[in-house]
Amino acid sequence: MKIIISENPLQLGEVAGKAAGILIRDAIEKKGQANVILATGTSQFETINQLIKEDIDWSKVVMFHLDEYINLPVTEPASFRKYLKERFLQKVKSLKEVYLINGENNAIEEIKKLQAAISQYPIDVALVGVGENGHLAFNDPPADFDIEDAYLVVDLDDKCRMQQFGEGWFKSFSDVPNQAISMSVKQIMKSSHIICSVPDERKAQAIKDSIEQEVSNIYPASILQLHPNCTYYLDKESSSLLAKTYNSQIV
Repeated sequence: MKIIISENPLQLGEVAGKAAGILIRDAIEKKGQANVILATGTSQFETINQLIKEDIDWSKVVMFHLDEYINLPVTEPASFRKYLKERFLQKVKSLKEVYLINGENNAIEEIKKLQAAISQYPIDVALVGVGENGHLAFNDPPADFDIEDAYLVVDLDDKCRMQQFGEGWFKSFSDVPNQAISMSVKQIMKSSHIICSVPDERKAQAIKDSIEQEVSNIYPASILQLHPNCTYYLDKESSSLLAKTYNSQIV
């Protein structure tokens, strides 16, 4: 696990997006295509903005979606399908394959379809974040570290739902769905490389727990400590509670 600390969210996104571009191009050169996972939310704004600027042959890229609310129409501002379509897919040339999660479909059938697809495409690069409650994707604490399924239906805890409301995606807390389809922890950990972009002071405690606590499903993102090729991209605010002696690279 590596940690790279930037001055601010914009610089964080530039560094993380460029790193993702290098890994994607490398996978295309070695295998003829790259299989990637994209996260959503405010933490990914600048990383995705940089990624779309990268010189990548998107026709050789297969993209998977990390998580989506159940029964939330794609027309709603909080829809992660809407997010990816508007912030990413409409700004790059057509990808080889795109697998978005449709939370309006029958969840069990949607999961079967997604699992059949991702089993064909070993993931080269996963772009993820960490929630205020330490969640990885929508795997809230205590997260299931053992489930083998690539995707699962999860119940969202109140802290997770409050984060979504606080970020302005919903008009009221009660509008935030109680369930979502999420990629599992085990599936994320199968990725060859993980880029974890986490700006903002409100994530500082979650980052401290994820990096400095022992690996535990109470701190879901702490599992990333065990990944051989995971890099945290932080800014000064999100890294502010880390121990001063922690070996990190500041850019």
